[in-house]
Amino acid sequence: MTKAKHSIDGFVPRRPGAQLVGGQPEAPKPGISGLHEPANSRRPAPIGARTGGSLGLDSAEISESLQGIDAIDAQDKKNKKRQKKPKGKLRRIIKWVIILLLLAGLGVGGWMVYRALNTSSQIFKGNILDIVQNTPLKQDANGRSNIIILGTSEDDPKHDAPWLTDSIMVLSVDQKNKNAYMVSIPRDLEVQYGQACMTGYKGKINVYFNCVGGGEGNVEADRAALMKEAGFVGGMLGLDIQYGVNVNYTVMRELVSALGGITVTIESRDPRGQMDSNFDWKCGVGDRKVSRAEVLRRCPPSGHFIDYPNGPVNLDAEHALYLAQARGDSAPTYGFEQSNFDREKNQQKIVKAIREKATSAGTLSDIGKVTGIIDALGNNLRTTFETKELRTLVDLAKDIKSEDIQSISLIDGEPPLLNGNAQPTAGLYQFGAIQAFLKKKLSSDPVIREEAKVVVLNGSGVPGVGQREADALETAGFTISDIDTAPAGQYGDVEVYQIGEGKPGTKAKLESLFSVQVKTTKPPVAVAAKINFVVIFGKDRAASQ
Repeated sequence: MTKAKHSIDGFVPRRPGAQLVGGQPEAPKPGISGLHEPANSRRPAPIGARTGGSLGLDSAEISESLQGIDAIDAQDKKNKKRQKKPKGKLRRIIKWVIILLLLAGLGVGGWMVYRALNTSSQIFKGNILDIVQNTPLKQDANGRSNIIILGTSEDDPKHDAPWLTDSIMVLSVDQKNKNAYMVSIPRDLEVQYGQACMTGYKGKINVYFNCVGGGEGNVEADRAALMKEAGFVGGMLGLDIQYGVNVNYTVMRELVSALGGITVTIESRDPRGQMDSNFDWKCGVGDRKVSRAEVLRRCPPSGHFIDYPNGPVNLDAEHALYLAQARGDSAPTYGFEQSNFDREKNQQKIVKAIREKATSAGTLSDIGKVTGIIDALGNNLRTTFETKELRTLVDLAKDIKSEDIQSISLIDGEPPLLNGNAQPTAGLYQFGAIQAFLKKKLSSDPVIREEAKVVVLNGSGVPGVGQREADALETAGFTISDIDTAPAGQYGDVEVYQIGEGKPGTKAKLESLFSVQVKTTKPPVAVAAKINFVVIFGKDRAASQ
């Protein structure tokens, strides 16, 4: 078999010993380009006519072949360019979309930063750049930060007395233990101002804020008035109040609107719930042009704007605002037997509901809601907080659980500290019992806070031992309910019995104080109801003392 000859650079070598004819190369056959021709397809040209060297090619053949190769290369490049063009165009589109999205994000972020910068000076003291700090809040001797919150109505054109404070609340926060207490002060509480106000030197407490320059729309004047109110109310309650906050109707309305509504639980003593007809003008009541059918359509099911059954209810901005004002002072009404006190309880529920909704993940990730909150707060909120404390406030709002925010009532105790007219049961301007009560409730000592009732029994046979030990326990913060002699018997140094459960702080303190294990068995003596602990001191204790 004849061995095939290999081509070099696309050309097939000539056969060795080829014959020369006439001294001129044979013309190529029609339709053949000269590339990859069979070796015998043409006769070799005379040697003197060749310039292709040893391969036996003339210049025309080389030129023609190179032109063919160039044409193929050009076509290949053109085909490749056509294949890549769609991908390149898609990449350019994606790139510009990403750039536009980034620019839009930067624009929204910059806009929000601008709004924050523009409103922060009205809300907080200090430079907005201090927001990078995380400064703890000021504290009292118990490690609590106390804040007075005032609600005013100077922005409500239909309010009869916009200069009066509609709500007064003290919020006490423990930054370390992550808990909070709320106590409301009745707006009708009679006080002595210590200076001349529009009602004289004494009158209702809701006059004081305006009397000292608050509620006039001036940022610095409002802050100064807040601090005066903090000192005034703090002195009355026996509290060190470090901060002040002033909100108006617009804050409530826009804040709840920005949050998309809130949910509160109606807990009335009346099985029907709560209804106050004082706001039925919102339904068209009193307007001769509005039919009864239209009133029912606006305010289903019974034509009252504030009308809720017991249990969880959803509130929009307007209903939240007017529920916070409702106190059942216009017939017909039900569920507001305690008038202002019921209103204060609803106000506390609304505050908690706003806090829960505002700190939820859905709200914080929604740009529309966040900017709505900024607008509502920036235009209408005044505080004495500093910008460098903002991060601490946000962290506390997120970290303190709803069940750890408790309400302190001044009327539900036994005996109540305020009477039905919102005045101290001890007498006009007599706030000593209220101060002692709040001191216990807000104490950092669990023994004081739990107020466990302790009976002290002298089982030593030595007169005076029971009284002496009871005095020492009382000095340590324990609540001594009774002192008596123990039944005849043999008692150790100290024996402690717990009746019922709970009061863990008191139990731990007694065990630590006397180095004993609290017994849960029945004590050797019958005690009155509501007693939590019985402490018996024996002969050994008397001898050691």
